[in-house]
Amino acid sequence: MLQTTIEQYQHRVDAYLTQIITALPLSDERLKAAMKQGVLQGGKRIRPFLVYAIGDMLNLDLNKLDAAAAAVECIHAYSLIHDDLPAMDDDALRRGQPTLHIAFDEATAILAGDALQSLAFDIISRSSDLEPKQHLSMVQALATASGYNGMCGGQAIDLNATDKQIDLATLTQLHRLKTGALIRCAVELAIIAANLDTDERQHLFDFADAIGLAFQVQDDVLDITASTEELGKPQGSDTDANKSTYPKLLGLAGAQQTAHTLIQDALSALAKLPYNSQLIAEFARYIIERRV
Repeated sequence: MLQTTIEQYQHRVDAYLTQIITALPLSDERLKAAMKQGVLQGGKRIRPFLVYAIGDMLNLDLNKLDAAAAAVECIHAYSLIHDDLPAMDDDALRRGQPTLHIAFDEATAILAGDALQSLAFDIISRSSDLEPKQHLSMVQALATASGYNGMCGGQAIDLNATDKQIDLATLTQLHRLKTGALIRCAVELAIIAANLDTDERQHLFDFADAIGLAFQVQDDVLDITASTEELGKPQGSDTDANKSTYPKLLGLAGAQQTAHTLIQDALSALAKLPYNSQLIAEFARYIIERRV
């Protein structure tokens, strides 16, 4: 059931994004092609899945979630494009394909990332299925999660920590911002769309925080245990870049145990909700069972 639903949501958000980008005025064909490749070249669509799945659990019409799902994926895609640049992580492969600055050129990759970032806010602010107050709340949530107090702040800590030994608290803060903030935001976008204003919000945030961190811990584990073919990028790239990781600080077994503990925390938060959360619980377990 989970895999089928993940694929359904993947196809849904990809179709929506294809429609949006195709409809853009053709001011620069090369930039538009780079944007399409950057956001549509594959990927797990974890963040759109959370928007749709949490919204569905809260009895929302999926049409009210398309814009939010597409917007959060645009932000994620832009972040990956920029992360891969020579000035950042300097990666040549992403999802088994040449990274955007390799497939096109560095300037086009920067512009494609910039354009996808602004497109995210354009999409989310113009959805006809939401109230103006919801638009404003979503824009604020997405801006916070992707900016200084979220993803960008986490990336800055990551860059500053390269070739240095950092403690577990700093590593946790790094990943709660760099990876976890946008995952939490995906859940928050569904909450806003549902106008949920009860104690249930906090249970959902606790769930999001736990899986966001677990996702990154598992990524660190997979960097060691998965192959280049499975990862779609060079195996051991974090180790080669001398980055601080959970296995480096805790050992491989310790990192795996941390991921399992975080998923148990997520499941405990779900159990406090008065909804059928079976699909979301399956997804939480998938976070640490995946091989890619």
